[in-house]
Amino acid sequence: MKRRAFLAMPAILSAAPSTDARIDELTIGFQDYLYRAPYKFGGKEVDRVTMLNVRCRLSLRGGKSAEGGASMSLGNVWSFPAPGVDYDVTLGAMKSLAEKIARITRGFTAYAHPLDVNFALEPEYLKAAADVTREMKLPLPVPKLCVLVTASPVDAAIHDAFGKLHSRSSYAVCGQDFVRSDLAHYLNRDFRGEYLDQYLSRKPAPRVRMYHSVGASDALTPGEVKKAVGDGLPETLEQWIPYNGVTAIKIKLNGADLAWDVDRVAAIDAVTTAAQARRGFRDWVYSLDFNERCPNVQYVLDFERQLKGKAASAFERVQYIEQPTARDLAANPKSTMFEAAKLRPVVIDESLTGLDTLLLARQMGYTGVALKACKGQSGTLLMAAAAQKYKMFRCVQDLTCPGAALVQSVGIAAHVPGTSAVEANAREYVPAANAGWEEKFPGIFVVRDGWMRTDGLDGNGLCTSG
Repeated sequence: MKRRAFLAMPAILSAAPSTDARIDELTIGFQDYLYRAPYKFGGKEVDRVTMLNVRCRLSLRGGKSAEGGASMSLGNVWSFPAPGVDYDVTLGAMKSLAEKIARITRGFTAYAHPLDVNFALEPEYLKAAADVTREMKLPLPVPKLCVLVTASPVDAAIHDAFGKLHSRSSYAVCGQDFVRSDLAHYLNRDFRGEYLDQYLSRKPAPRVRMYHSVGASDALTPGEVKKAVGDGLPETLEQWIPYNGVTAIKIKLNGADLAWDVDRVAAIDAVTTAAQARRGFRDWVYSLDFNERCPNVQYVLDFERQLKGKAASAFERVQYIEQPTARDLAANPKSTMFEAAKLRPVVIDESLTGLDTLLLARQMGYTGVALKACKGQSGTLLMAAAAQKYKMFRCVQDLTCPGAALVQSVGIAAHVPGTSAVEANAREYVPAANAGWEEKFPGIFVVRDGWMRTDGLDGNGLCTSG
């Protein structure tokens, strides 16, 4: 980062507490995995993932240092949808951006809290994304959501190292003793005099409900399996339910075919009801994810009405509805959710890139937020605080997050009060990327009753660097 960028940073950085740390080293690397089975959402199938792995070292003025690490899926299909542009092109853009973000972050020489590092550097990351767009001659600009995803493991690694540096959980170093500014500095005047620790549990909840995902092309019963994987893991919803003791199911829908969507939920409910009856289990829930493909709110209302008529029991089990219409809320001001949200919470996911979009969504009738580690530890905790302040429904979703990324996601869900559940679908689609983590956190990676245990998540940092 150029010196003039630091000179333009808030003067408050000069009053750094003794707890603040400096970035000494930061390295990144990429790791590729093929899915054991494709995952269809938003009208597209994904069969592979590239992980961005980050390591960093921080130090205090006295010389004490600690290393942290984190990882995140580079979900280019989700974060950088670009019709007509090849997968490898958008992935290449994210890789190029990751290199630039790493270089910018290494150039940050101030002593600071992780929140302040991210707050100061996010504008620089966005400028770097514009550079990538220009250099690669992309037909569409790299969107902010994609920037957040690419930067997220860098931010998380810094949080992890900072917690380790102070021999505490990263969630326990977000209060006034460690952060120089109140939340009004990062959010708005509604948060004057408040700090993140007021919105976070110091200890993780002992367990968090796990959402199992059913992709739009996933087989429900053995008769629907077109090509068996044969790796010993379940291959149908009917098999996954007893295998993990599934109690919550996220259903990926089309959003452009009302009859298909209604029939799909009814079919999933029928299979689930039978499978749960064999277990003697009654208390399961659904969430519905349209991945922003519904043309308007009327589609959602028609869906709710038809589902009630075809499978009333299924509708009664719906806990929330996720991002029904286009992510660009400002460009679609008529896509309000007031009527739909009267029946069930309607949460934003793709739209949520900062406080501005959270407040806009709230004005448009959305009543909940999907918190995601892939949008950055700093940003996600700030949005968690805002969601609580404005009394919005909260859930944690993933980006097919394996390994360290899943540990981070579960940590967020376990420390944000009132979180309904956490999605965890890497075990379904890319379990190879979880190798080694089952021994470290068996309560998270070996699930038998539909709940993830958080034993070990009260360690130092984010517990994402092993």
